[in-house]
Amino acid sequence: MDGSEPPIADTVSSISESIPCRESQIKLLLSLFGEKRCMTVPAIFAYGHTATGKSAVINSILKTCKLPHVLVNCVECYSSRFLYEAVLNGLYTNNGRQKPETPVKCENMNDFVRLFRHTCMDLHLQNETVYIVIDKAERLREMDANILPAFLGLQELADGNVCVILLSEIVWEKFRCGTGFQEPFIVQFPDYNKDELLRILVRSAPEGYSAEFYQMYLSLVLSVFHIVCRNLSELQHLAAINFRKYIEPIKNGEATESDSRKLWKNFEPHLKKALQTVYLREVSSTQWERMLEESDAGKMMTQQAFDKHKKSKVIKKQERTNNHMLGPKPFPLDRLMAVFYAIVEGKVAPTANIFMQITSLVSVHLLSQVAGDDQIDVLKYKCLVSLDFIKSVARTVNFDVVRYLYDFV
Repeated sequence: MDGSEPPIADTVSSISESIPCRESQIKLLLSLFGEKRCMTVPAIFAYGHTATGKSAVINSILKTCKLPHVLVNCVECYSSRFLYEAVLNGLYTNNGRQKPETPVKCENMNDFVRLFRHTCMDLHLQNETVYIVIDKAERLREMDANILPAFLGLQELADGNVCVILLSEIVWEKFRCGTGFQEPFIVQFPDYNKDELLRILVRSAPEGYSAEFYQMYLSLVLSVFHIVCRNLSELQHLAAINFRKYIEPIKNGEATESDSRKLWKNFEPHLKKALQTVYLREVSSTQWERMLEESDAGKMMTQQAFDKHKKSKVIKKQERTNNHMLGPKPFPLDRLMAVFYAIVEGKVAPTANIFMQITSLVSVHLLSQVAGDDQIDVLKYKCLVSLDFIKSVARTVNFDVVRYLYDFV
């Protein structure tokens, strides 16, 4: 870095405070970036699983060092035209300039290279390295065949100081589809080990509890979940939503922070049950149970979703078999409501709460909203759970769901 910028050691220390356990990757990237006015490597390929710090580290370096850059995501920019235009328009907004009155339009790579040169001149960036960060870069393989090689060689094509950074969850070998590729500099972001996860998670200790107590709690959580889940974001979520159950005996006056054995004995059954909801970010195991316990209407809605057809006097055996194999079919909202009110027989008033129950069932993946085949404006849903699950829910409200399923007549 030049004299006006802090030394690399200070920058590494500053970024590592907010993103721990990634010091080696931060040092490597800073050494690759070099000084603002120096030529850098044409392309960098950073890969690693979800929540390993790829985007966070690179974004933090670019912002801390105040480097001209633009970030695009290939999920949002799902076509080559959207990708080109996002990069060109993003250069203005990310570098303290307003977008042109008329957004930049670009249809192909030739126009992109020409417009990119013009944009850099307009922003007076000819003497600085411009960084283009492309997240979810594996989707580039689904676009035009010339896009990936062109971005890798953009420094040569644009005859300027530009570095393209590709972020992906898959290895570089899966990007190769022929010859002529300019190889990028590869930076790996490995999964966090157990000690690193503990070091990161303990930073989120809730107020009123010591770091040692929260660290002991996290050790218990990791002892159960680390085998099946090493995603930092998911583990942070699990640690946050299950902490209330862990401290329940303390809140009730039945234990203290030092009673680790009693706390674990109370917490262990809940924690093992929570394994069933790993990666189900919308709801925790406790919330799922509470929702089903408190809302008989929600249970009935789930059952009615499974029961899309009423009894029929004449049913062929082959039809029954086929229906069992096919499972629940999509149904319109008005059909669900009609079946529901036919069964409850006026015991539940038609209020907005009923429709909120449907939204809740969708959010916890008991139902899914699907598009209608013939009528786009008609909401349709589909039941996502098994018959055994429906039976177990029905038993909790003393409802014989089998009586309403014509396959069992």
